[in-house]
Amino acid sequence: MKGFFKFVFASMLGFFLSFIVIGILLILLIVGIASSSGSQEVKVEPGSIIHVSLSVPILERTVKGPLDDINFSGVGVSKNMGLNDILVALKRAKTDDNIKGIYLDLSVVQAGMATVEEIRNGLLDFKKSKKFVIAYSEVYSQKAYYLASVADKVYLNPEGLLEFTGMSSQSVFFKGALEKLGIEPQIIKVGTFKSAVEPFILDKMSDANRKQVTSFLGSIYDHMLTRVSASRKIPKDSLFAIANQLKVQQAKDAVTYKLADALRYKDEVIDELKAKTGIDKKKDIKSVTLSGYIKGNRPDEGDLDSRVAMVYASGEIMGGEGDDEMIGSERISRTLRKVRTDEKVKAVVLRVNSPGGSALASDVIWREVALTRKVKPVIVSMGDVAASGGYYIACAADSIFAQPNTITGSIGVFGILPNMQNFFNDKLGITFDQVKTAEYADLGSVTRPLTVGERMIVQNEVNRVYGTFTKRVADGRKKTQSYVDGVGQGRVWSGTEALKIGLVDRLGNVQDAVNSAVKMAKLKNYKLVEYPTQKDPFESIFSSGEDKLKEHYAKLQFGESYNYYKQLKTILQGTGVQARMMYNLEIK
Repeated sequence: MKGFFKFVFASMLGFFLSFIVIGILLILLIVGIASSSGSQEVKVEPGSIIHVSLSVPILERTVKGPLDDINFSGVGVSKNMGLNDILVALKRAKTDDNIKGIYLDLSVVQAGMATVEEIRNGLLDFKKSKKFVIAYSEVYSQKAYYLASVADKVYLNPEGLLEFTGMSSQSVFFKGALEKLGIEPQIIKVGTFKSAVEPFILDKMSDANRKQVTSFLGSIYDHMLTRVSASRKIPKDSLFAIANQLKVQQAKDAVTYKLADALRYKDEVIDELKAKTGIDKKKDIKSVTLSGYIKGNRPDEGDLDSRVAMVYASGEIMGGEGDDEMIGSERISRTLRKVRTDEKVKAVVLRVNSPGGSALASDVIWREVALTRKVKPVIVSMGDVAASGGYYIACAADSIFAQPNTITGSIGVFGILPNMQNFFNDKLGITFDQVKTAEYADLGSVTRPLTVGERMIVQNEVNRVYGTFTKRVADGRKKTQSYVDGVGQGRVWSGTEALKIGLVDRLGNVQDAVNSAVKMAKLKNYKLVEYPTQKDPFESIFSSGEDKLKEHYAKLQFGESYNYYKQLKTILQGTGVQARMMYNLEIK
């Protein structure tokens, strides 16, 4: 009886504590919603500068949540900024008489190379107004410096660091770890260059993979040197030598080799900004943060009866709904059907930023793109990456735009089925037995290896999917299937390389793609409308809050190794044939 009362008391205490926690979360939620709904446009005083910091993740478009400005016991929803809002803000600032210039604070840049390219182009356009751009940082990563190089003045802390070392791309390999665990990744693929499976079966890059990485990395690097050379007026071969010989090792070296204009402490930079805006040194500088300035963005004026639909497809491709950071075939297909049948929508720009994913889900989306193209122009704008399944959903468009440093191609497919028999038997002491009514009733079981016949069945399916994929590309790009197979085989290309082989039509940014869509639709006055409709912040916190918390704590546990954990988890949980490029591709 005593134990019974202990149990009852413990249950009541647990319920009571849960009630308190839920109550606190609801209060925070209400406060968050009230603050976000009641937030006023940030006032921009005459003579102000925009303080640009990119220390939060830069997504394709801003994902808004009611708890964005709340942090409770270290747990909060990660803030972010959308590339769409940043570009609109820079365009608005160009003609805003209250804005005198931009201060680039680039200690951290959380964006891919093509996203950085878009922002860099936006800054170059801003400079046409003859307003100033000044960059300062204690430490410039190479990516941050590429962005800073457009500034009128690039300042570095006297004890700081400017990285200019050339580019590298490192892959992680799990083969040894899987062997220790007794897990055999059974690989079925098509494509000599299809390197997504290599981390699970090799302990280093294959020759084919090394060849493709060397090629596209060299292409992206050459583009960066070309742009920096133009901005800093330094010969490209000199820049190559500076990096190759690691000539910039101390802060003063950056000035010596003209990568930076001077060494400054932050107070000195602030004094210069005050002088440029006519503020007395004893007074505070007039400034507004980029995120604050973004709040004043207004929808572009235009004819609501002549719309250009901007459809965002960002993240890995999967079946089902997905969200703003995951391409769900149901959600994107439904969106494409909506814009296709809406008579007010005259053209579509499909913004793709995806490494691929499910081949089936990719084909479902491809079908809707192909049907939409029959009734109105469809233009694709590629982001940081539009490869494998990401290219699959793009290939049916009328025209494809990519940045020179976009990662694309990877036309190939694969399947992975882990054989965990030794893991269960030898590591855990678990065995399995079964009864089945048909020969292939347990096809796909992870508790035993594939038979020769089963492997042939899966290989035939992978071959079939690859044939379909290359046929889709051949039809969309007006090439022969054999040609597509030649540039396919899972090979990854830079945007510049993809243009040369006909996988993309033009190098350009988002606005170039919009302009092309407008021209094809023969529009004079139009309004750009974004799709799919984003979830209500209140709904999103309940539908994905648990996943956000899990992700938050996983990042805390794994730190910089979180991406490796995510990579391994994703591949082992993947189902069906995959059209996915190499994992965890990070260029430094």
